[in-house]
Amino acid sequence: MGMSHEELVINAEKERLEILRKYKQLLKAVEPHIKSRDDLKKIHKAYELACEKHKDMRRKSGEPYIYHPIAVAQICAQELGLGVTSVICGLLHDTVEDTDLTLDDVRELFGDDVCKIIDGLTKISGVFDQSQSIQAENFRKIILTLSDDLRVILVKLADRLHNMRTLEHMRRDKQLKIANETLYLFAPLAHRLGLYAIKTELEDLSLKYVEPEKYTEIANKLEKTKEVRERFISSFIHPIKKQLAEQGFEFEVKGRTKSIYSIYNKIVKKGVPFEEIYDIFAIRIILDSRPENEKSDCWRVYSIITDLYKPKPDRMRDWISFPRSNGYESLHITVMSPSGKWVEVQIRTARMDEISERGYAAHWKYKESGMENAVDDWIRRIREILENNENAVDLVESFKLDLDTEEIFIFTPKGELRTLKSGTTALDFAYDIHSEIGNTCIGAKVNNKLVPISYKLRSGDQVEVLTSSKQKPKEDWLKIVISTKAREKIKTALREEKRRVAMDGKEVFERKLRHLGVTFNEQDINRILHYFKVPDVQDLYYKVATGGISNFEIKQFYKDENSRSWYQYLANKIRRKTPEKKEEKTLEELIKDAKRDDSLVIGDNTVKLDYKLSSCCNPIPGDEVFGFVTVNDGIKIHKTTCPNAMQLMSNYAYRIVKARWTNRESIAFLAGLRVDGFDEVGIVNRITKIISNQLKVNMRSISFETKDGLFEGNIMVFVQDTNHLNDMIAKLREVPGVINVTRLN
Repeated sequence: MGMSHEELVINAEKERLEILRKYKQLLKAVEPHIKSRDDLKKIHKAYELACEKHKDMRRKSGEPYIYHPIAVAQICAQELGLGVTSVICGLLHDTVEDTDLTLDDVRELFGDDVCKIIDGLTKISGVFDQSQSIQAENFRKIILTLSDDLRVILVKLADRLHNMRTLEHMRRDKQLKIANETLYLFAPLAHRLGLYAIKTELEDLSLKYVEPEKYTEIANKLEKTKEVRERFISSFIHPIKKQLAEQGFEFEVKGRTKSIYSIYNKIVKKGVPFEEIYDIFAIRIILDSRPENEKSDCWRVYSIITDLYKPKPDRMRDWISFPRSNGYESLHITVMSPSGKWVEVQIRTARMDEISERGYAAHWKYKESGMENAVDDWIRRIREILENNENAVDLVESFKLDLDTEEIFIFTPKGELRTLKSGTTALDFAYDIHSEIGNTCIGAKVNNKLVPISYKLRSGDQVEVLTSSKQKPKEDWLKIVISTKAREKIKTALREEKRRVAMDGKEVFERKLRHLGVTFNEQDINRILHYFKVPDVQDLYYKVATGGISNFEIKQFYKDENSRSWYQYLANKIRRKTPEKKEEKTLEELIKDAKRDDSLVIGDNTVKLDYKLSSCCNPIPGDEVFGFVTVNDGIKIHKTTCPNAMQLMSNYAYRIVKARWTNRESIAFLAGLRVDGFDEVGIVNRITKIISNQLKVNMRSISFETKDGLFEGNIMVFVQDTNHLNDMIAKLREVPGVINVTRLN
């Protein structure tokens, strides 16, 4: 039954009061940034306009839609420390896209700054080339706006953070898409902007939806070990506090637990169980220090700590002498505690701590810190990426490469310091100095020793680039470089070279036709392109210039052309040489054609579709899966936790279809197991007996390697579903001598 009129009135009044309460909370958060009555008036005008435009709209949770813009504005003010303009943009960020408010209205009411940011925030509307991802185009718009006003991206991150916090009300497939998109681009973006608190929350919330079981398992283990951890931290920091107080420091000490996502990453990438991760938490010492004493104070504290506890030499990170390019400053050391545990200690000042949490959002507050140069430098690099990338998906990939890396510090021969990515080669460094130096690079001297262009640089290296006017970029250089700038400059140089060679090829081609006494028009060119299977005229001329198409073949084409009609010739050629090309089919056509009766339901239909199980993650019944419509291979089934899922869901969301297993058929699926343990006599025999005799499972292959008393084995088995596989894993773990059994992707 619906609510009575009286209940509706009471409900509406409750909501009105709640909206008002949230707005007052927002005003309190933005108060430090309000400089005049005019600022306050503008915020109120934006609030009233947002209330008016969203008044009949509801969120998926059933709440009034206006809760969302107020929450986004609140994050801008409270968590990012942004000012009046950003708060206004937070309140209005969805109005131009979702209501009848136009950008001209916004400009008239709030001025150019707000209008420009709202324009950047308004998602792309209209039709795109469906071969590219709509989502990638949205990312492209976001990245493009970075070079206009950094606040666009900060408000966008606030919007994404609130969406992630309220994701439980969305459908499962939407949750997966949004969470993967967040992990793929928004969390690295927050990291690159130095917004560690937001980056961490975005990653944790994404994991909660992408890998709910793993997330809950780690969260529970953290909760169970909390008390022991707190006791340990308390006894560890007690002598440090005593010494710091005696030396007259003003300070705060915090124990900071590693995020669930970073623990998960360590478990997956390093293959270690939760119990064996030594840096589950770090101790953070925050000093109240005068600007001129910051560096010396941090090093004094370093000295006090290393007097108390022995440091691990290879785990010292000096981000104070060499701040990261996102402005992060801190001194990290790992020391041995009295109970035999390694503990990470981070030493920083209050200013450094605020910048580490709020990143570039704090740079307006600390203009004298030199962070503006880092901002400008980063935006300059982004502009270079934008200039060299026309395809949206390529752009996102390039941008992501630029986001996802640690940094090293390299010195030029004159002692100038340059910050580059970890894994950088001598060729990358050459392009970092200048594109022409990159294009003519033949090698380098690293610390006065001659090295090839592929040499990987290490932090602290001094590098001199060697060049030659005869050198030109080559195709295989793309495999050497890792930086976006170098990659794009090489591609541009190769395109230019191809264009130059093609011009020579055009002359050769036209000379040959004159020799044959042939004139040709555009229709002839199209026929020639078909005949030689080249996509465009430039490729045709390039192949002629490089010998890919010989004079004899051109002559043969005209001979064949004259001996029979073009259409008859083409038909014969297709029959003779070309394998039948499969037509691309739409999802609807695939559904109509489907005749199989397998144990997978794809989409909302009950009709079964042809599909292939993806080899990158080998899904089996019981796994949570999705379908991806490929161009040539029909539908491919991936696990939602597949290594490629994040990119597919982010860049090609419109080609994702829902898929789930049914239990109608008993089919065997191939799955892999990794077994680790002690190399005892007869252990392989015990393992194979359990698989073959006890569980009656067929094995396709088994391989074991032993080293220094330990073994690791890979076993490929045929199972019916995840329950079957999990049962086998549990049984194998009980075998004496087996330490761990995990599923292979």
